Amino acid sequence: MRKSFLIRTSILLLVVLIGLAAAAFIHWHHSSKNRLVNTHKSSPLLIVESDRDLSDSYDVIVAGTDPEGITAAISAARNGLHVLLADGRNRTMLGGLTTEGGLNMLDLNFSPKQPKFLRTFRSPVFLNEGIFQEWYDRLEGYAFDTTTAANAFYEMVRSEPNIDLLMKVKDWKPIVDRSGGRANVTGMTLTKEDGSVVSIRSRAVIDATQDGDIYAMAGAGFTLGREDIGDKNSLMASTLMIRMSGVTQKIWEEMGKHPNSGIDRMSIWGYREASEYKPSDPSKVKLRGLNIGRQNDGTLLINAMQLFGVNPLDPESVRQGLEVGRKEAPRIAEFLRTRFPEFKDLKYAGTAAELYTRESRHLLGMYRLTLADVMENRSHWDDIAYGSYAVDIQSTSNGATGTILLHPLQYGVPFRCLVPVSTDGILVVGRSASYDTVPHGSARVVPLGMATGQAAGAAAKLAIDRGVTFAELSRSKELVAELRKRLEKQGMDLTARRLPEPDYMKHKQYKGLLVAAGMYLASGGEDNKGWNLDAPTNKQRFFNNLSRVKSLHPDRFEGDMSGLLPGTPDPAKQPISLDEAAEMLRRAILPEGASSQESALADLTSRGWLSAEALSTISDPARLTNGDSYMLIRDVAERGLKIRFDYDSV
Repeated sequence: MRKSFLIRTSILLLVVLIGLAAAAFIHWHHSSKNRLVNTHKSSPLLIVESDRDLSDSYDVIVAGTDPEGITAAISAARNGLHVLLADGRNRTMLGGLTTEGGLNMLDLNFSPKQPKFLRTFRSPVFLNEGIFQEWYDRLEGYAFDTTTAANAFYEMVRSEPNIDLLMKVKDWKPIVDRSGGRANVTGMTLTKEDGSVVSIRSRAVIDATQDGDIYAMAGAGFTLGREDIGDKNSLMASTLMIRMSGVTQKIWEEMGKHPNSGIDRMSIWGYREASEYKPSDPSKVKLRGLNIGRQNDGTLLINAMQLFGVNPLDPESVRQGLEVGRKEAPRIAEFLRTRFPEFKDLKYAGTAAELYTRESRHLLGMYRLTLADVMENRSHWDDIAYGSYAVDIQSTSNGATGTILLHPLQYGVPFRCLVPVSTDGILVVGRSASYDTVPHGSARVVPLGMATGQAAGAAAKLAIDRGVTFAELSRSKELVAELRKRLEKQGMDLTARRLPEPDYMKHKQYKGLLVAAGMYLASGGEDNKGWNLDAPTNKQRFFNNLSRVKSLHPDRFEGDMSGLLPGTPDPAKQPISLDEAAEMLRRAILPEGASSQESALADLTSRGWLSAEALSTISDPARLTNGDSYMLIRDVAERGLKIRFDYDSV
């Protein structure tokens, strides 16, 4: 009897296993067969309507209808606050950069802990989740149709009865009370589409503008672009998205066959040969490899045009940038049609309504996210979001190429990054929060910005309930712990994971590498293996690195570098010794006649500009490595030139 039962059970289990295997095979076959087919249909764009009857006061005013602002408004509303969400960029839809700007491919923050069992059949795990995940789940994927995205945002906003929406604000400015000796934002004055002006009081304001316009008007401090590393003239390139029509399934699959390119259902990436394009004005325009996002109406959006010299804080400069981009776009489209056979049947179909601006203001907050935070995958006691996207540094000019500096596993963004040092009553979300310019290359992405928005909405509720300022909240470990608990209850994942120490941190010359990476002297690439600390350097590379540091801090270099390399045959093939490097450093820094009669190495050491610690890491003084050179530059910059590399805040 028992034996018969076991046999029947075994047969049943075998049948179930065969059935599961068959189902898995059918699913795999169907998915594989339709892997590149977009089955989504085009939908009409929902008409966005403003609320006509506004209140005289709100708990929270959220300025900006980019994804970060929408998330902040939804979060505040779900926490029981009465919210005004205002648009100040004459938009017809919600979503800003992801809709009006045409950026329909997300730079995702993947969790370091991904599914291992049946991974092919399971969705990837993202950091933070929360409201971002709700919106993402309504899209076609990480590349999406902009109408789908806009409608999803509008539906999510309209489902919250606590949100009033005001579109097409012509002008706005914060109401600031300075009577207490410290600026306190108490509302906003708004010029509506019909020209009428209303002053609306609020208990909190959340600045979700792309460029930090509201906090700047309120008097909060900031740095602009790369100012914090000494470069006062550079911003990452802006982009104008190009639309082309006529995409069929056959054309889509042909495009995906291009060498060294990738493809899925909604996106294609690659086409590095696009950089061969000859722009009408190379000082203003450049084309890089293509990122292509598919739309449900048979069009596609191309992220490839780089625009230089656009000042996002100057409306006239932005207008001119758009004009330059719109004149160049048809020329680029024609180049793609003739250069790549698979593009020949596509037609130019216009551009996005707004520029994709990557960088402008960086808030001076209660904490500034540093490069060390990202490189070391740091967590903080007040983290309200996490990032893992690569530090993607885009070109600043036609001659300055971009780079992937490194790829972190998971780093934390403290609540303090949202809180201005000098101004109360306002929180800042998105790319203009308190991030140094280099880590901003990772933290600027939309999914992380949406996480900061969700945190800001919940923080407004907590501060109002407890009767504290945002600055006071940011200093209270007890209140921040409560904020984190609220966010977790509302669907955010704020798990601070124990992660292995990156290999580059174990290197004896990591301190030098940290400084070198912060000045773009070195990059690790997508796999973090491109640092080449132990590779030999040469006279040309050392000279170039020294020139880079001088360009960032010209006032600290009193010497003449013009005579450092002439007469050196093929300096890129010549190793450099410690004595030669010390001589270069001394001659670059000190004016003629200021040097002592002793050797450069002895001179710099006696001045205290080179430390025993740095010199002890050099294995072969006759042939320096890249790591050796970074340690020397770090020492002289910090100890001799008093250039601060404040990477150790926590």
